[in-house]
Amino acid sequence: MNKILLAGAAMVLVGAGSASAADIYPAPVIEAPVIDAPVYETPVHQPVAAASGWYLRGDAGYAWNRTEKPTFFQGDLNTYVPFTTASLRSSYSVGGGVGYQINSKLRSDVTLDYFSIADFRGSTTGGCGVLPAGPCTSTDISGVSGLSLLANAYVDFYKSGRYTLYGGAGIGGTYVRWDDLSNTSCSSANPALCDPTEIHRGVEGWRFTYALMAGASVDLTCKLKADVGYRYRNVASGAMFMSLNSNGTQGYHKNMASHEVRGGLRYSLGAGDCAQEEVYIEPAPIMPAVYK
Repeated sequence: MNKILLAGAAMVLVGAGSASAADIYPAPVIEAPVIDAPVYETPVHQPVAAASGWYLRGDAGYAWNRTEKPTFFQGDLNTYVPFTTASLRSSYSVGGGVGYQINSKLRSDVTLDYFSIADFRGSTTGGCGVLPAGPCTSTDISGVSGLSLLANAYVDFYKSGRYTLYGGAGIGGTYVRWDDLSNTSCSSANPALCDPTEIHRGVEGWRFTYALMAGASVDLTCKLKADVGYRYRNVASGAMFMSLNSNGTQGYHKNMASHEVRGGLRYSLGAGDCAQEEVYIEPAPIMPAVYK
């Protein structure tokens, strides 16, 4: 009987010791990781221009001009004959316009450009007037200027960062103004012998015009763009100068073409602040705390 009591007491002591040991070594606790919500920041130096809206533009350029060989009515030939020589000098242009950015690729505008006087110099050969009979060579001096009113459309076909490449075309008219033509005929054998200088009244009027453009623009700010480009402008043929008695046209030119290098600015009229890109910043993970 005593043995049984001793064995029971031992088992009770062993159980108490195990419970005490369990209190000394608790089970490990692992906390769930903490992850912050996504953060969006708006950068200050990455403006993006609005995709559409009205804009104003101003341009200046320099043009290399040429005209197909002009012709003139000579005496009683009842036909136009070409000038022996003819050249049209370079000129500059200034202008402005208003346009609309339809979307990120397409835009259109209406422009009015003034091109300065391009000097014309030509010569003809034939008989003299009051000088003794013999071949003579004339010196013919004039100039041409005008205003071009064009409706234009453009495609912004490539954009990288602040830079955009574009191509376009325009159609409209040019009000051409020819100065009076000074005509002086001198003896071919003795250029010091000359007829009196004759003045032919210049002709002015509207001529059909088309243009082709290509260039690049850069965003200076979200509303202001700088533009550098090339324009080919073709002005239709027409009269140059009248006969001495002004009874009809005596000088006539074929198409006039200009190769222009141009630079300018475009300013967006959109209201409100400039749109800006949102940049997603991936939060850094926080490692979980582990207790042993």
